[in-house]
Amino acid sequence: MTELTARDVEDAAANLAPVAARTPALSALSLDQAAGWPVVCKAESLQRTGSFKFRGAYHHASSLTPAERTRGLIGASSGNHAQALALAGRLLEVPATVVIPADAPTPKVEGIRALGGRVVTYRRDSENRDALVAEIAARDGLAVVPSANSRHIMAGAGTAALELLTDHPEIETLVVPVGGGGLAAGTATIAKHLHPGIKVIGVEPQEGADTLLSLRCGQRIALPDVPATIADGLGHNSPSPLTWAVNSQLLDTVVTVTDHDITTAMAFAFRHLKVVAEPSGACALAAVLAGLVPHESGMIGVVISGGGVDWPTFHRLISQSTHRKEPSHAR
Repeated sequence: MTELTARDVEDAAANLAPVAARTPALSALSLDQAAGWPVVCKAESLQRTGSFKFRGAYHHASSLTPAERTRGLIGASSGNHAQALALAGRLLEVPATVVIPADAPTPKVEGIRALGGRVVTYRRDSENRDALVAEIAARDGLAVVPSANSRHIMAGAGTAALELLTDHPEIETLVVPVGGGGLAAGTATIAKHLHPGIKVIGVEPQEGADTLLSLRCGQRIALPDVPATIADGLGHNSPSPLTWAVNSQLLDTVVTVTDHDITTAMAFAFRHLKVVAEPSGACALAAVLAGLVPHESGMIGVVISGGGVDWPTFHRLISQSTHRKEPSHAR
């Protein structure tokens, strides 16, 4: 694979224009006051299937030749990529099989099935999902659509940042969650092209900081256990090889947030932005509200990456935050 380029992201944007939603950029005075800086949030929780993942899944799948995808698609995911792949298959009129954890959130599973996706489950603690995907793909002749480790996936994910920076070129720091790394890689690639001086900050849950630890070591590392975090979409053991090649060069830094920070951000987004964010989707906002993002001046851009959470879980998590004082940081 050649290096991911801004042209890749721009091509992805053209491909996605007829099918992806151009999600809103949200702001609120209360958010600016809490963060201590002007902040604008890209609400990818309002994207088709509820997360940014549709951008990459569709772009990758539609870039395959008809012969490559004729028997169907397959991919592994904690849930968001799986829903995105199911919709991509439906739009392209090919069957989609998704391999998801047995404990994946109910709305994500229901969303996959509603879109016609075939669901195969695995146990996070004892089964290798990538090996299972490879086995099924080989047996059934399916085309694998990775959740992150693909040039087309990274480029598609980066279109969210392209839209945000087109709408708000004054952004000086851009904050994104890091799981498999596709969103961060696509974001950093297009952001640094459009504004070479911009800072791009990745955010991981404290218990799943594989990218941060890899950056500290100067090479990809693997966590010994499956990360125990409420941000299930960011619970990766190791950065994907292709995304690591980009992120290790272009991310300015990676910071980590606690589950407490995440639930506070979920509650804040609901109260002040009227947005439902899943734990993984709220991580970037959590870092901003907790004052963890290095920033010296100007506007901060934040990607709220997904909203795949059921009401009982959402209510339980934000209820933990109702007694807390609203975040407030002085400049």
